[in-house]
Parts: sequence; structure tokens; C-alpha cells
Amino acid sequence: MLKKIRPAAPLRSLLLITLTCLLALTATEAGAARKPNIIFILADDLGYGDVGAFGQKLIRTPNLDRMAAEGMKLTQHYAGNAVCAPSRCVLMTGKHPGHAFIRNNREMKPEGQFPIPADTVTLPKLLKAQGYVTGGFGKWGLGGPESSGEQTKQGFDRWFGYNCQGVAHNYYPTSLWSDVTRYPLKNTAFSAHQKLPDGADPKNEESYAPYVGKEYSADLIAEQAREFVRANKGKTFFLYWPTTVPHLALQVPEDSLAEYKDKFNDQPYDGTRGYLPHRYPKAAYAAMVTRFDREVGRMMALVKELGLDENTLFVFSSDNGPLHGTHEGLAGTDSIFFNSAGGLRDGKGSLYEGGFREPTIARWTGRIKAGTTSERVSGFEDWVPTLLEVAGAKAATPKDADGISLLPTLLGQQQPERPFLYREFPAYVGYQVVRIGDWKGLRKNLLTKGAKAKAAQPDYHIELYNLRDDVAETTDLSAKHPELVAKIEAIMREQHTPSAEFPFPALDKR
Repeated sequence: MLKKIRPAAPLRSLLLITLTCLLALTATEAGAARKPNIIFILADDLGYGDVGAFGQKLIRTPNLDRMAAEGMKLTQHYAGNAVCAPSRCVLMTGKHPGHAFIRNNREMKPEGQFPIPADTVTLPKLLKAQGYVTGGFGKWGLGGPESSGEQTKQGFDRWFGYNCQGVAHNYYPTSLWSDVTRYPLKNTAFSAHQKLPDGADPKNEESYAPYVGKEYSADLIAEQAREFVRANKGKTFFLYWPTTVPHLALQVPEDSLAEYKDKFNDQPYDGTRGYLPHRYPKAAYAAMVTRFDREVGRMMALVKELGLDENTLFVFSSDNGPLHGTHEGLAGTDSIFFNSAGGLRDGKGSLYEGGFREPTIARWTGRIKAGTTSERVSGFEDWVPTLLEVAGAKAATPKDADGISLLPTLLGQQQPERPFLYREFPAYVGYQVVRIGDWKGLRKNLLTKGAKAKAAQPDYHIELYNLRDDVAETTDLSAKHPELVAKIEAIMREQHTPSAEFPFPALDKR
């Protein structure tokens, strides 16, 4: 009988060492080959000053504050526009508002907003082509059900949440969308736009019971976002989480409201200035933000629990500034009380700083240095090239994209100052903006029709502000710098492309 021959001890050791090295090399190559996960969190109407890390004193945001402490704050980052749909279009396409398809909140019947075309090149499509599993959870606003803009036609493998921005005004809807199927909820139907009935006692909490349901949509959306991460923990994923918080109506479960309801000497809001009434309007706003911050913390904890923390880039921002008004409150909110705009001028619907400069954070453990801040001017159009470069696919950036990759800045490297940042908004009173370095040129009152238009004729005067010295935009310096104004006007002319779907007559004819 043949006897098994075993390698001599030194040879066995050499073979073991060689095998160990090969396995280690294979594991290293596999780790290097795996692209980073991306979680992009987008708040809805959250102001620059609504987050603790950006100066908020009355509303707790411990998890966003931790994200900032463990990553980088971008203090001069701009949303795509002054309201929801056009801002999100900039984010999804990498094109600024003078080139992007969607330019205002144009609604369609029976549900949804004007759709982006089927052949639109979107961020989820681009990342999907790089091997990413893509999921969206929250509010869309770029095309209703069965339209060309429907989420699953625009690159998302998984969608859960609202399709229509109008339906999203109610946190207790009767249904949400799970991919292309309605997902029924255990809520009774009621409008998110109504006043407290005559005869109802505004100080009695029972008067507000009709505006509460059983299933809070923001909680369900966050839960589905976490489930997406669990289901794809072994894959590379892009998670887009455009929450509806803190967009109106003012609605939040009692367990969160309890933290704030006795803190602000709240007076009842009866619904006469839009959306739903609430017994404790200030407390409700604060509680909505803090509850969402809790969900952000749960997501960060899950990513760490799954061992994905060092391979996951978190980005947080907001789609536009806060609803702004006097201390009497507008639609129940009080942005002045909370200093929601963080000392910036105006808010939602405006292209003064408070309308579109947003609290923005990037966190990537081991890659982005903790506790850092960048003052480099950047905007939503920059995320398409940035995230493609993060994915190792810089060359896949569309040639017609307007953005500039932020990755060098995020990794602590020096980047040249961007040539300019451009915005336009053919709604409310009509705006056009160019920022060059510390200088910002702004035109307003460019609309002559519509409920919010103020000008009988378009006002082509360019206001000029030095944001380094005057971030609140109080002093127009245009008369002192005519050459700079002329340069800004030339950029304004060059960057606006007329749109048949979203006409802007004051600019189209120039």
C-alpha cells in the first residue's frame, strides 16, 4: 500500500505563507475594486440655520451635528433653485437652471409635476451604469405615475414614498408609492389645506385630532430606506433619501411633540394662512426636524453595524430655503423665531441667500477629514461629476453637465475657484443670479404676470453684493463697480437657454 507523502515542515510553512499572501492579496483587490456606497439625504425646505452645526439654538439635531463633526461642512453650497422641483432637477441632471429641463413647480393632473423626458440623463442612471443598485425614498416631483419622469424609468431600481409634491403636503396620506404600485396606508382621507372649523376651541388639543392618522409617512419612508441598505449590504448602492421634512403641513407624532410643546409659549395656529392648523406650531416644527434627525442617526448606526461605514459616503443638504415670514407666522411656521435662514436674506422662492444657500455636510470615514469646513462655492449641479468621480467613473460625466467635481475639496485638496455659479427662477417675482467669487449679481421682478409678480415691466437692474462683507445682502454696490456688473450681465445672457415648456419672456427675448 502506497504511503502518503507529506511535504517537509519547511515546505509546508512556505506553502502556507504563500497561500495566506495570495488570499490577502485577493481580499485587498476585491476591497479596492468595490466602489463606495453613496447615501444622499435631502431635506425639504430646511433653512441654512435649522441645523445645530450651522447655528441652530432651539432645535436639537445631534446626529446631523455628529455627521458634521465627523466630516466636512460646506458653508457656501447652493441648492439647484428656490423651490422643490427645479432644484431637484439640477441635482439629478448636473445642469444649472438655465439649461435644466424643469424650471418651476408646474403641476400635472391627476397627480405629479411636469415630467422630465424619458431620455434625460440622470444621476441614478449614470450610477446604475457603474454597477450601483439604486434606491429612492421620499419625495420625487419630476414626473407623475406612468409619465416619462416616473422614478423607475429614470434609473431607480427601488422607489418608496411620494410621487407628487402636492400629495406630500400631508404626512398622513391614504397611500404612498412602492415602485409603480400604490401602497395603501391605514389613514383616513383628509385635506392638508384647511382651517380650524368655526366654533372649535383653538386651545383644546382635541380640536386638532382630525389632522392626525395612524401611519406617519416620514417614519415609513425611513424604515424602507434602511431595509434597502440591509437588502443590498453585499452590493454597491446609491441611496437617495429626499425626505419631506420639514415641509408643511405641521404634523408630527405625539411622542416627538412632547419634547417641545411646553418650551416656546406656543399660540395656536388656526390654518388661516395656509396648510393645517396646529395647537403647538413652533413645537411641531422643531419636533419634525428632531424626529428626522433621529432617523438619520438610525441610518448611520445601521451602516456601521453592517460594517459599511468606511466604504460609505454620506451627503446631507436641503432643496431650498425655509418658508419665511413675520413673527406672526406664515402657514403656521415662524422662521424668524428659529432663525431658520441663519441670518441670510429671505427664504423659499427667493434667490437671495436665504432662498438657496443650504446647510450641507459630507462624511466619509477615513477619507474626508473630520471636523473640517470648506468655503468653496459649490452647487447641486456639482454632485453628478462628484459622485461619478467617487465611483471611479470621472470619464462618464456627461459632456453637457454644468457641475464641477467637489471630490478634491472633500479630500482636503486645493481646487481652483469656480468661474461662476448661475441661477434663474421663472416664478414668484422672477430672478436671475450670478455669483463670481465673493460677488453676487441679482436681478428680480423679471415677471410681469402671475399672482406674485410685482413689476409692470421687467426690472433689468442688477443688484451687486459682496457676500464676504455683507452676507445679509443689505448694500447694493452696483454703482461702484460697473465693470463687474457688465461681466455678470454677459454671463446672464450667455447662460440662459430658452425653454418652450417653461418660458421666461423677460430673458427669452434678450
